Amino acid sequence: MSAVSSVRQEPKVAVVTIAHGRHDHLAHQQRALAVCDGPPPDRVVVAMGDPELHDWRPEAGPAPAVVPIEVPDEGLPLAAARNAGARTALARGADVLVFLDVDCVPAPGLVAAYTAAVVESPYVVWSGPVTYLPPGADVSDPTQLAALDDPHPARPAPAPGERQRGAEPDLFWSLSFALGRSAWERTGGFWSEYVGYGGEDTDFARVVREVGLELGWDGSARAYHQHHPTQSPPVQHLDAILRNGAVFAARWGEWPMRGWLEEFERAGLVCRRGDQWERCATSAG
Repeated sequence: MSAVSSVRQEPKVAVVTIAHGRHDHLAHQQRALAVCDGPPPDRVVVAMGDPELHDWRPEAGPAPAVVPIEVPDEGLPLAAARNAGARTALARGADVLVFLDVDCVPAPGLVAAYTAAVVESPYVVWSGPVTYLPPGADVSDPTQLAALDDPHPARPAPAPGERQRGAEPDLFWSLSFALGRSAWERTGGFWSEYVGYGGEDTDFARVVREVGLELGWDGSARAYHQHHPTQSPPVQHLDAILRNGAVFAARWGEWPMRGWLEEFERAGLVCRRGDQWERCATSAG
């Protein structure tokens, strides 16, 4: 009588990051991944119009797979870049995809927490709490990141060891999330007509629900967003928000990012024309 082996094979995990500049932030992220809990993940970096990264050899950890992608005149192809990173990671054998924004430094347990969540609940797309750090915050020692923990108040933030399922699509963000191979393939990835800032996250989350998957939050998958200058509302992304908002409205019958659009309207930058939003004539240029 022959014995049948029941040895469980560990899933292969890939961490995908899309980048254009912010090389110091990427290096901090890489150092944290090199000392993360559990087996080291495979590493894929998508260089959006950033040839300096094509031959990147980080100080910590093995050299990643770098995927160059062209940047159109309209702006950074964030959606297409994530899709390119996922294709590369899956071709390299990934079972679990972890997406981290270039500004995010993972806590030591982030990769292991996401991996466990995906294995236990493969039909859930998991996000983790993200803390926005103040200028000058020290991220050199990943083991000390818990002392900086203060998750963004506009998103769910379950405690470490806790998970929440059935999350709202409008609260999904691509700063930090994970899912399995089959879940990614079921979604078809991000809608690549979104170019530049805005819209693609909410669209992806709605697709997740449309194809019968769930959204969830894992309190153990914590990350820390390194500071960089920004504007609120993001006037520098006004044209992309209008363009991507129109794409979203054509797909879903309503405009996203209404809070920002209304702030732009109060500032005289955009005007409503029926169900549409557009630059006011006095703000064009």
